[in-house]
Formats: sequence, C-alpha cells, structure tokens
Amino acid sequence: MSPAGPVVLHLEHTGAPGGAEFALARMLRAEPGWLPRMLVPPGAAEFFRAQAPGVAIAEVGTAQRAGVSGGGARAAAGAAGRLFAQAAAVRRHPWFRDAAIVDANTARAAAFGALAARGTGIPFVVHLRDLVDVTALGGFGFRTMTRLVLPRADGVIANSRTTLDSAVPYLRPGARSTVIPSAAGLSVGREPAERPPGPLRIGMLARIDPWKGQQALLEAFASALGEDDAVLELAGAPLFGHEAFLDGLRSRAAELGVADRVRFLGQVDDIDALLDGWDIAVQYSTRPEPLGQNVLQYLAAGCAVLVADEGGPAEWVDDDVNGCRVPPRDTAALAAALGDLAADEGGRRRLGAAATQTPQLLDDDAVATAHAEFYAGLLAAGRR
Repeated sequence: MSPAGPVVLHLEHTGAPGGAEFALARMLRAEPGWLPRMLVPPGAAEFFRAQAPGVAIAEVGTAQRAGVSGGGARAAAGAAGRLFAQAAAVRRHPWFRDAAIVDANTARAAAFGALAARGTGIPFVVHLRDLVDVTALGGFGFRTMTRLVLPRADGVIANSRTTLDSAVPYLRPGARSTVIPSAAGLSVGREPAERPPGPLRIGMLARIDPWKGQQALLEAFASALGEDDAVLELAGAPLFGHEAFLDGLRSRAAELGVADRVRFLGQVDDIDALLDGWDIAVQYSTRPEPLGQNVLQYLAAGCAVLVADEGGPAEWVDDDVNGCRVPPRDTAALAAALGDLAADEGGRRRLGAAATQTPQLLDDDAVATAHAEFYAGLLAAGRR
C-alpha cells in the first residue's frame, strides 16, 4: 500500500459481505493515492483483512446490529445508543486525531462518523450508496441522514446521479459533491467471452433479498421460458436474515414446474467466470436501485443486459443500444423482454458487444484515482 498522500480514516459499520463492503475493499486494494486506515466495530475486521490485505484496520466500540429500519421505537432507541457509543470510541482513537479526512462508507457509519467529527474541523465525507428516502433507509435512518449526517457533511460521494439528486435538498451550502461509481472489479474494454454450448443461461447477481427482484425474475422466467430448456441462475447469499425468502423462492420454483432448471448458487467469488457463462443478465429491483454494481459488471462482461427502467441502472443502459430497459414492477413486461431476447441470438450478440464499450465504465484503479482527486480538492478548498 502506497504511503503517499493524506491519511484518510475509513469508517465501516459491518463486516458482512455486502456491496458497499466489497466496493470499499476493491478500491483500497487498488493502492489509492492516500494512506488508508479503517476503524470498524468488533467482529468486522476479518472480512476487510482478507479482502484488502495491507490496510491498517482496528476494531473499536460496539457492534452495530442489523434490522433497525423496521424495528420500531425500541430498536431505534437501542440503535441511537450504539451510535453514540461508537462515535465516542472512534473519536477517542489516536487514528482519528491523525486523519486528514474522515470518510464514512455506509449510512450507518455516516451516522456515528458525523457525531465523531462534529466540532473537530476534520473534513467529513459521506459515501451515498442508497437513495435518501424512507423506503431505502427506514424512518430512523432517513431522519438520521437528513437531520444529522448530510447537514454536517463537507463532501458527498454518490454512486449515481439518481442517488446524489436524492441528497441535494439536505446538503449544507458549500458542501462538495461528486458522482463516482462503486469499485466493482471491472475488466474494462475486453471482448465479450464466447458463450459456452448448451441451454440458454439467464442470471441475476444480487444478494437474496425481497427487494432485489428474484421473485419477479422467477415468475417471468417461468412465464416466458417454462416450456424451454433455458436455465435460470440466481447468484447471491441471503444476507441480513432473508433465509426464509430463499426458501420461498425454492418452493415457488417447484410450484411453477421449473425447479429442475433454477439454480441457487449462493455467494460467488469468481464473478468474471460466472458472467462469462450467462447469455442474459438481469437487474430488476422492486424499488429504484441507487446504482446496481451488478449492472456495471454485466456491461463490462458483455452480457445482454435487462434492467428496470428507473434509478441508477437507467443511467447506464441505453435502450436497445447496450442493453434493454423494462418498465419496473411489471412481471409481464419482463417476461416479454426475456422471451424476445431468448429468441434473438443476433440481438444478444449485438447488445453484448456494445455493452463492453459503454462510456465511463471504470476499473478499480480509475475509481481510486477519482476518489484521490476528490479528496485533494476537498483539502485544497479547506486550505483556501
């Protein structure tokens, strides 16, 4: 890890292998133009030490439990207490005093980061990876973000224009902001892989979660290709307590008569190999997706891509040019689009070739460079 540049203290609230956590680890592996240090709650360091070896990481404070957004007043009160305790632990740590910038990687980390940074004069940066609305953050999270975090932030890095637009009404005057897509491990500009022989393979890469759209894709697959030999692969683990939803998907596949052609792959580490085997890759979240790292990965891999026509994915996919946009929350429309692409091999090849040439796809080194430039601009503005 390069020692050059300012000390940036990265704050995280979990070591669960979620999209935000993988994005931060990938960026720090790219040898960024700053000296990174990380403070995480107890039990969260193992993931980052494995994914970003060489980065200085310390565990401090108290564990931050999941499930706050839907837990009611008692859960919110407990969460508030843990946030204050974590903020105090972070502020007491010697790395905090040495930091040129404090950067919070998630909404929860931003909450205790804002408390810790209050009154210190250390520039405070917030990564926005979710839309700033009640549906995405929950009532407690939305109030915390709009009343505590964003009014305090000196800088905001959003993963899409959609995400940044949702935050703008709550930013203080003079706060600096930018859009940088999350580090997604992209191999940019490569030729699409030759698809393996065998039945058509359709896939979704996303954690197993009701809002990620696996249910809609399963229904559409059965409707459009139930009598075909096509295969549906769902890659992702049921994080954050969604094992029952996974069980429900298995049961529904059996009810629809396609259980023998639906594969639940769990957590997949070799994303390139996975996507090289897919003919059609789908993002179909049931609410606007802030970015969808999976969409960037689909495009870079040269898949024929189907996305819901809203949120961050719609910023990346030009309909019938480098992918297809489908009306959101419309299973019949998704089934029709699947059927059309399944029957059009030439169309899939055309879309896949254009997907790899999508402008502004960034590899992890380029993402890290963009962050370094933002940090430098923030520090220069403070000196002025």
